[in-house]
Amino acid sequence: MTNIPETGRSPRVQIRLVVIQVLVISLLGTLGGRLWYLQIREGDQYAKEASGNHVQQVVQPAVRGSILDARGVPLADNETRLVVSASRTDLLKMKDDGRAVLTKLAGVLGMDAEEVLRKVRLCDAETPQPCWNGSPYQPIPITDEATAKQALQIRERAEDFPGITAEPQALRRYPSPGKANTAQVLGYLSPVTDEEITKAQDTSSPYLRSDMVGRSGLERQYDKQLRGKAGVTRYEVDNLGRVIGEAEADPAEPGANLVTSIDSRVQRIAEYELNEAMKEARKQHDHNTNRNYEADSGAVVVMEARTGRVVAMASNPTYDPNAWVGGISAKDYAALTGKKSNYPLLNRAIQGQSAPGSIFKVIPTAAAIKAGYSFEGPYNCSSSYSIGGQVFKNFESQNHGPISLGRALEVSCDTVFYALSHEEWKRDGGNKPKKDAADWFYKTAHQFGLGAETGIDLPNEVTGRVPDRQWKLDYWTANKDAWCKYGKKDGTYAEKIAYENCLEGNRLRAGDSVNYSIGQGDTLVTPIQMATIYAALANGGTLYDPTVGKAVISPDGKTVTEIEPQPHGKLPMTKKTLSQIDEALEGVATRGTAAWRFGGWPQDEIPMHAKTGTAEVHGKQTTSWFATYTKDYSIVMTISQGGTGSGASGPAVRNIYNALYGVSEDGGIDKKKALLPTPQKNLPKVRTDGTITSPKISKDAAKDRATPSPDAQATTPQGDPADPQQTGTVPSPENTNRDTRRRERRRGGGGPRRGDGHPRRRARHRCGRSGARRTTS
Repeated sequence: MTNIPETGRSPRVQIRLVVIQVLVISLLGTLGGRLWYLQIREGDQYAKEASGNHVQQVVQPAVRGSILDARGVPLADNETRLVVSASRTDLLKMKDDGRAVLTKLAGVLGMDAEEVLRKVRLCDAETPQPCWNGSPYQPIPITDEATAKQALQIRERAEDFPGITAEPQALRRYPSPGKANTAQVLGYLSPVTDEEITKAQDTSSPYLRSDMVGRSGLERQYDKQLRGKAGVTRYEVDNLGRVIGEAEADPAEPGANLVTSIDSRVQRIAEYELNEAMKEARKQHDHNTNRNYEADSGAVVVMEARTGRVVAMASNPTYDPNAWVGGISAKDYAALTGKKSNYPLLNRAIQGQSAPGSIFKVIPTAAAIKAGYSFEGPYNCSSSYSIGGQVFKNFESQNHGPISLGRALEVSCDTVFYALSHEEWKRDGGNKPKKDAADWFYKTAHQFGLGAETGIDLPNEVTGRVPDRQWKLDYWTANKDAWCKYGKKDGTYAEKIAYENCLEGNRLRAGDSVNYSIGQGDTLVTPIQMATIYAALANGGTLYDPTVGKAVISPDGKTVTEIEPQPHGKLPMTKKTLSQIDEALEGVATRGTAAWRFGGWPQDEIPMHAKTGTAEVHGKQTTSWFATYTKDYSIVMTISQGGTGSGASGPAVRNIYNALYGVSEDGGIDKKKALLPTPQKNLPKVRTDGTITSPKISKDAAKDRATPSPDAQATTPQGDPADPQQTGTVPSPENTNRDTRRRERRRGGGGPRRGDGHPRRRARHRCGRSGARRTTS
């Protein structure tokens, strides 16, 4: 065999390899070019198209839990309404930002076009209401009062109303059972903001853009429990909105129900009587200012003495919380926030601060005992008291002679407390205070809980003020420059006060202590603080955190979380001192300054205790205070610029007690008419289907109240048919007020008799260098 030498691959094979290499390189080049074209040259376009494929969330709002009164009557619940909303995102895609569509919509809804346009604006610091303070991506409600015909027009002509929806939604409702408004206690809702969403995103209760949140009152305090959890269904969709992926769904969870200690029947009586007392005060002539009393605001608190639970809380002026539902109008917003309306959004029961006048005197009484003074005295109740040539007069310049501290409370003798506070001021070093000054009168006030929040389960409570040495120093430091600039030695009264404060405003002066001892000067308290104190006097000395919430019940009624009363301290006095003060306050109601308001009261069956107060405020008319308690309740009422304590507030407080216990005009007790002779202990029951049944009457209440006949018709305070859960009858506030006027006419024209402790005239005088005023009762 002949051997052929190997010289390499054949030419055919080499050609094939070259062709393959060229093809591979061409394909790689083509692929690279295509990638460059897709990712670089046309990258933005394809990214935009790809963004159309995303996950779309469909939110089903949770049904907000109801707020119920102590008997299960809804104070706040939900109702279905036809809501017309606008998508701001869709409107901004239009050439005119949707102005034409919104104008056309206004015509269909019968609304002003400009108002509709204003509703879709986003709120900021410079944009007035109405505007939208929720998420800009959330549908903005235009109205929640659309008719079925209007909703049909919008839906059938969808091409004429792009971005507009009309559909039924569950909205908040404040039904005001029996015309019990309860506005400031309940609060209101508004849309969640982006800032709130961001803040809550990592918490156990994050917000969705569709959420409505509580802005004040119980709606805010218990927002987490009431809000529930919205249902979210997630769809993967393409840029045409077509579903291209499987859906995930988290079902909605309704919010829990909040049971309160409010009794809507008592609430109605309290609101009515406060309003009537203010109206009546405006008819009375103020001899000091030579015009009628303005009675511009007021508050009343009805509290369970043994628990601190609030049975009724009214603040005046008030408002309709339904004004916020579905978005508030410009007119309503201006009315609620303007100075002319006197700020009805304020809950003056927890946010109204003023000098307490003589209802404060239980505190210096306890302080005097702690400082070593005898309750029995005797102490000289002179017609006036002098300090360095400055004369501090007693109430109507009366001289009661030597009396005990108990009698000083009964007749509200100012000069007894002047002398005690002045003596303690001197013991503490006077104008050159000791380092270890006892300051009994001030420390005792702090121990009573003043100068601090009571802890009530409502937002934005204020603390009031105890003007002790530290406060004087801090206040002087903050205001010295302004005082020195404004003050004049021989100027107006205000300029003289500023001049003196500039020189020695950091000192706790004798005049400061004297005024403080009778609840004047720089002392400030709130009605809820004084109701808590007088409740403690009634229950044996325990100070409770006031509560409105009583229990949180799950939507199906299976889980009940009770809100138990929580004590936060004890009154700083012995049982003996407490008993002595208790006896003196009973004397106020039977033979002292409040006796003329409790004539005919069944004192043997329901012992009444009271303290009157009339505080003077520079530049304003006197503030009326009336503080009371029985073994079951404490009631405190105040009326700004309303006159005297017993004169302005006294009749209203008496009428509230009449309704609670069923006390008639002649002092008899009709248990069938008693609204709440003992506090309600049991809770209403929420069934698994969400319906509510009234609580059973407690054994104690059953003993005190006779069961009405089956055919007896219950009535609300206005005489309307009552809700089916109500038992007994509610006395009409109008009739109750008439009964009081009749009693007063029999006494002689509605005025007090001479010597009964109520002033027909009041002596005016200055109370020294502090710029404060004296008080009467």
